[in-house]
Amino acid sequence: MSGIAYRGLQQGLHVTWTLGKVIFPITLIVTILQHTPILPWIIELLSPIMGLFGLPGEAAVSLVLGNSLNLYAGIAAIISFDFSVKEVFILAVMLSFSHNLFIESTVASRVGISWWLISGVRLVLAMTAAIFINLVWAGGSQPAQYGFISQKEIPAGWAEMILQAIQTALFAVIQLALIVIILMIVMQFLREKGWLIKISDAFAPVTKILGMEKNTSLTLVAGLTIGLAYGAGVMIQAVKEDGVSKKDTFLALLFLVACHAVVEDTVIFIPLGIPVWPLLLIRLVTAMLLTMTVAFIWKRLDIKKKRDTVNEHSYDSI
Repeated sequence: MSGIAYRGLQQGLHVTWTLGKVIFPITLIVTILQHTPILPWIIELLSPIMGLFGLPGEAAVSLVLGNSLNLYAGIAAIISFDFSVKEVFILAVMLSFSHNLFIESTVASRVGISWWLISGVRLVLAMTAAIFINLVWAGGSQPAQYGFISQKEIPAGWAEMILQAIQTALFAVIQLALIVIILMIVMQFLREKGWLIKISDAFAPVTKILGMEKNTSLTLVAGLTIGLAYGAGVMIQAVKEDGVSKKDTFLALLFLVACHAVVEDTVIFIPLGIPVWPLLLIRLVTAMLLTMTVAFIWKRLDIKKKRDTVNEHSYDSI
């Protein structure tokens, strides 16, 4: 057990270092830019578009960074501004659907699905969810409390501003590091004890409901637990070794596009002071409904194609 914990700790520290190199400088830069004419100009330019999602112009910074880089870059930008709980929740949902768009979609496209389709689905889901939440949820107007990160006071000068930015960045890295390290230890335990395989077997009935065969279950478990890129890697191998069909490959990837790395992607939003259970449910329900709908349409098209083929053969035989 101690060996597993040690290896999980090592992995957690490695991930923390990787994330810290993104979170610290971005938080530092964005916090400083708030007090210069540059960021306010960009925010004013994008404010009308953000209004469609019930967000202020500042939210554009988080969305751009989260989509072009990764989820942690988006979070780093969020904690650099003062948002309401509702605004942070909308940002969390949008980033959950469409973070790290270029890298993850490129890796996932190696399975054989168009990069444009993957990216398009993720962006449409993010925007649709944001508009829906903004229209339906009337609450969440109170200021968001970012865990241990205190409310920022306006700095008196450049030295105080830089010190404040460094403190915000350090708190963000430390807080997220604690979550990531624990998560990595748990994942290492599940991996080495073979529980991921057992989870995969237990997950087989779910794949059937989603319109897929049992041999896609491991791909879904991998994608749900460790991310879209890793899920795509498992999927590529599954297509070669387990004979996963083109339809099941597409459906599994579609599910993971909407709902991948749900544990990690949900847990890391806890320090932002938003309700995370609704965030998790929105992703799961969206992924299931989307996949089941496409599976139903695919099945109907297959039936029609077979019927047309039979009719064509019958006509030829006359």
